[in-house]
Amino acid sequence: MNVRAHLLVLCCLISALGLEFTHLYSVQAQGSKTCPTPALERFQRYRASRGDTLESIAQRYNLSPETILAMNPALKNSRVAVGSEILIPPLDGIVVEVPKGNNWQQLAEVYRVRADALFELNGCKAPSRFAFIPTPNKSVSRANTPVSPTSSNSPQVAGYPLPEVAQVGFPYGWQIHPRNGNGQVFFHSGIDLLAAKGTTVSAIAPGTVVFAGEQGTYGNLVIINHDGGLQSRYAQLDSIKAKVGQQVKQGDLLGTVGTTGQPTINQPHLHFEVRSSSSLGWKAKDPKGYLQR
Repeated sequence: MNVRAHLLVLCCLISALGLEFTHLYSVQAQGSKTCPTPALERFQRYRASRGDTLESIAQRYNLSPETILAMNPALKNSRVAVGSEILIPPLDGIVVEVPKGNNWQQLAEVYRVRADALFELNGCKAPSRFAFIPTPNKSVSRANTPVSPTSSNSPQVAGYPLPEVAQVGFPYGWQIHPRNGNGQVFFHSGIDLLAAKGTTVSAIAPGTVVFAGEQGTYGNLVIINHDGGLQSRYAQLDSIKAKVGQQVKQGDLLGTVGTTGQPTINQPHLHFEVRSSSSLGWKAKDPKGYLQR
């Protein structure tokens, strides 16, 4: 499919979804959801005014001029006609047509992007006909860059969510699915800590509860946003003892261990995740470095 046809299909797709393009997606808005709104649903349309250039529009939206040009091939020689409608993606990247049968791991290998980032950026679901692939942007302003968890001003986020140190039932990272039966490799975004059903689950560090409820494969889930651009997730819970908006301290009760959702393993356990905020969403990190007694 050539670029012009590709963009035409994309525009039709966006129009068919009945989207309203009013705001760029922010990390703050993202914090109230388990997954960000898919990138393909976050495009905007900008009507060019007198004096607009490719570079000025790119700067307005913290994008590279190459991204704007790729999404709008009609902008020949970087000329922007007054009144022309410009398609604006939520971040630097490209839209690709997904080969039939491809999964996020295969796309990640082709485009050299982490599969978990693609999964979350595209709405935490299997690939459909089109996918948004992020690309690096060196021009993003410092004001829109998430705070690094290693910042000297950030308190340490570390603790343990269970009363006792637990055996790891299933580790973080690329694994062979234990219940699939066909050797499928997938990315496990957290760590499963074995514990008896009903065991208390506590916050590993101070923060704000931004989600507390049932969420698909996560089952009963509590999410806490911490200072320093970090987030912890406590999933597959039997019961939830926290509320959205609650300010918690390290050790505060969040719920109890259970088997809700679609656990990777059969034994009762806590599915625990740590994620860091970025322009691509909440990216999974290895939880081991944050588990301390």
